[in-house]
Amino acid sequence: MVLLRVPRLPVDAGEIRSWVGGEVFARVAGPDGPGRRERIFEAPGERWFAQDRPIRRVHGDSAMFVGGLRALLLQSLHPLAMAGVAAHSDFRADPWGRLQRTSYFLAATTFGPADEAERAIAKVRGVHRRVHGTAPDGRPYAASDPHLLRWVHLAEIDSFLAAYQRYGAEPLTAAEKDEYVLDTALVAEKLGIDGPPRTVAELSDQLAAYRPELAGTPQARQAARYLLVSAPLPLPARAPYSALAAAAVGLMPAWTRWPLRLPYLPVVEATVGRLAGWGVVAGVRWATSPAAGTEKVDQPAP
Repeated sequence: MVLLRVPRLPVDAGEIRSWVGGEVFARVAGPDGPGRRERIFEAPGERWFAQDRPIRRVHGDSAMFVGGLRALLLQSLHPLAMAGVAAHSDFRADPWGRLQRTSYFLAATTFGPADEAERAIAKVRGVHRRVHGTAPDGRPYAASDPHLLRWVHLAEIDSFLAAYQRYGAEPLTAAEKDEYVLDTALVAEKLGIDGPPRTVAELSDQLAAYRPELAGTPQARQAARYLLVSAPLPLPARAPYSALAAAAVGLMPAWTRWPLRLPYLPVVEATVGRLAGWGVVAGVRWATSPAAGTEKVDQPAP
């Protein structure tokens, strides 16, 4: 008689925490996760940002999962940026690979030694030089265009900050929010972005200046549907991912809903949606934070 070996499932809180945390890390960091963690968090060397800087609090928190989804939705509203993603990105064929590359970039520039951060910047700039083409409306685009780069940066920073302020462990004060935007300006300038915002007021003004250029194209709506409804996920991950997606949509400005055909249910979003968002973000934070008695190590977030 042949006996089948059944994998042992985690049975107590500690084992569950370790298992879930490992699954999250594997998805976000990818097969090279342990090596990247060593190069970023354990390698010696001076960092761009001290441990008490707001950028480390924001980018190390699990609210970044919500912020990352919101950033992708917001970025898609620029037709030229969306055309570049549609033509050159493999987000449909390899969504986890894109997440892992973004996670590495954020972790390297926020937490890593200066030389690792510079390598991450150089790699992204090299990719940008190869991404160019013509949008469906006939206009040329290039990922290295400082104007498009600024839009992508603004959408990311606004989204990360909005998600952290609603779902983060310790929301920033008004002064700390300005300091966060100032921190991100260093990375933006390294990427070739001219005049990135350095305060929340400047961030708001620069975002508003892009409004006449934004539109909900068919490509943008297809991308939104894919991100929110059709992303390839294992069955156990679908419910928590749906909560993250709903939390991201709940943070989108009202004027973005119709162009992307996003639902707008303010009462539901303010109650059930927020509770679900808080629950899943808190769950990821619990699973990925060190257990009592272990050394605290910053973790990269998407």
